[in-house]
Amino acid sequence: MTDKTILVIGTYDTKDDELGFVAGVIRDQGGRVVTMDVSVLGDPSAPTDYSKHDVAREGGSTIQAAIDSGDENHAMQIMAKGASLLAARLHTEGKFDGMIVLGGTMGTDLALDVAAALPLGVPKYIVSTVSFSPLIPAERLAADTQMILWAGGLYGLNSVCKASLSQAAGAVLGAARAVQKPDPDKPLIGMMSLGTSALKYVIPLKPALEERGFEVAVFHATGMGGRAFESLAGQGAFACVFDFCTQELGNHVNGSNISAGAHRLTNAGAHGTPQIVAPGCYDLVDVVGWQPIDEKWADHMQHAHNRLLTSIVLQADETKRVARAHAQQLATAKAPVAMILPEHGLGEWDRAGADLHNPEGLAAFLTELEATLPANVEAYRIACHINDPEFAEKALEIFDGWRADGTISV
Repeated sequence: MTDKTILVIGTYDTKDDELGFVAGVIRDQGGRVVTMDVSVLGDPSAPTDYSKHDVAREGGSTIQAAIDSGDENHAMQIMAKGASLLAARLHTEGKFDGMIVLGGTMGTDLALDVAAALPLGVPKYIVSTVSFSPLIPAERLAADTQMILWAGGLYGLNSVCKASLSQAAGAVLGAARAVQKPDPDKPLIGMMSLGTSALKYVIPLKPALEERGFEVAVFHATGMGGRAFESLAGQGAFACVFDFCTQELGNHVNGSNISAGAHRLTNAGAHGTPQIVAPGCYDLVDVVGWQPIDEKWADHMQHAHNRLLTSIVLQADETKRVARAHAQQLATAKAPVAMILPEHGLGEWDRAGADLHNPEGLAAFLTELEATLPANVEAYRIACHINDPEFAEKALEIFDGWRADGTISV
């Protein structure tokens, strides 16, 4: 099997042996290798397929400019820009099938940019001395990035670091051979949700949308899922979005680190993708369950979902801030937005008689949201719960109307 080519990126002036080892493992397994040097000061022992000068030039700069800056952070950002643009172009030209980058903190910083520049379905492996570290912000991780800790790999080869390097080399080649990339010819719906213990609309909606000829990708609204959703929405991957769990926006507004970032609820609209939105679980703020709960939540209802995750229930006055955030984010949309507002609750735990029933919060939220929604958002208040059949029926009614009038052009 000599069918796949892996792009191997790193600073070949300081990590020549390690990068060569990775390339050797890939070749031994029948793969091909393309090399890219992102060094600044030194040179590799042998020429790479794409030199540091090629990388800097691709980013509109030069190696001399990087050196003259006198700042290693600035210099590496020059190389990160060039490597990202060059990798994206080479992939478009069909020059490689998967990518692997080796690095410490500097190389990892660059690797995250390169991974983000490549589309979903291109294997992206980062071998880093800081893998899984809190140094790496979640918003820097591309949707399908894979990482492995480069244990014992700070300087030179040894049996410990070879264990990590060889696994990563085999993994990226195997992934390139095995990956089933998204079908660009089948229209895709992006849907946000939580597990069906909280939100159940996915059960009727997914088969109904598939019967209409659409593929449905459901993203888990626990921070990383929202980031993946927003990343793909920004790339124009979706024909329409069913954004029915916006709880991550409330997390962000309230300072939780279980966040999809400041751009949640914006990327579909920025790309001109039609959005059907419902603020599912708007009143829950998720916090890390194994850490001490902030004292500011002491008088709030809480739900320990598991040992990882605890949900805090916002009080009525606090829900208004979340409502205004929804209005602010959706105001920038360049395509139609429909907002469905179920009057009887927006999460299974917020039904009458349920543990987290929050009628005052819901009333305050809906009133504030309707008062602040921008003119580009059409609101539909309906007398049901988000998990009732009527909710899914309303969503499909809007969707079918948009298909009929050409808003959804597939």
